[in-house]
Amino acid sequence: MIVRSESGVDFNVEIRGSRPRAVFVHGFADDLHTWDGLWSALDGSLAALRYDLRGCGASVTHRQIPFRHADDLLMVLDAAGIDRCHLIGVSMGGGIALNFALDHPERVRNLVLVSPHLVGWEWSAAWLALWNPIVQHARAGEMEEARRLWWEHPLFETTRTSAAGPALRASIMRMTREQLTDDRHQPMLPDVERLHTLTTRTLLMTGERDLEEFRVIAALLEASVSDLERVDEPTRGHLLHLEDPEECARRISSFLASNNG
Repeated sequence: MIVRSESGVDFNVEIRGSRPRAVFVHGFADDLHTWDGLWSALDGSLAALRYDLRGCGASVTHRQIPFRHADDLLMVLDAAGIDRCHLIGVSMGGGIALNFALDHPERVRNLVLVSPHLVGWEWSAAWLALWNPIVQHARAGEMEEARRLWWEHPLFETTRTSAAGPALRASIMRMTREQLTDDRHQPMLPDVERLHTLTTRTLLMTGERDLEEFRVIAALLEASVSDLERVDEPTRGHLLHLEDPEECARRISSFLASNNG
């Protein structure tokens, strides 16, 4: 289905079941198909919603104006008639889900974060040294090189060599110039400053082989959030939901079942 926002975006939304209770938020420059493996592995009785973020997948942006991903998510929930949900996000989508839960705790039953980033995070010099050339090539219209560098990024080391490697590569090949260069997200105060205020019951799923940047974020979450359970997979990296969707589904299902209110 298509959900049209007042800010000029037609969001591509997929719903399974008549009354969605779980909502999935994908990561940077990706689309709702990143959840295909996990979506299939989860119990089909879990009514759920997934959507393409602004500028991603089949969502279409008609007006380029400042925005907040959390505001977009609120609009999608309202349009789908979802008062409260289990909210699941990966990487940038994890940061969006966390940001939304901090802003609207009454709308989130349980929060599942897979290798999340944080809104307003100050990236390290090591991260920027790898990231900036990708953006520079995109700005120069050299998308083949930008995609190559992103595919070869150390962030995806474990995923590239897993069974999910082809799916990851296909996703990166769909990445557009606009996704890399046209970020009009409204500036916000760093969420790291208010992690201690998060009251939503949270499952944090991480891989021991993820980059140090995300390991630091996970450690901050674990130290700051009072009601948080962490699962740290020893052989996995950043994209656990792609590398082992069955195990992720089992962990998520168990977590939600233990507090399904």
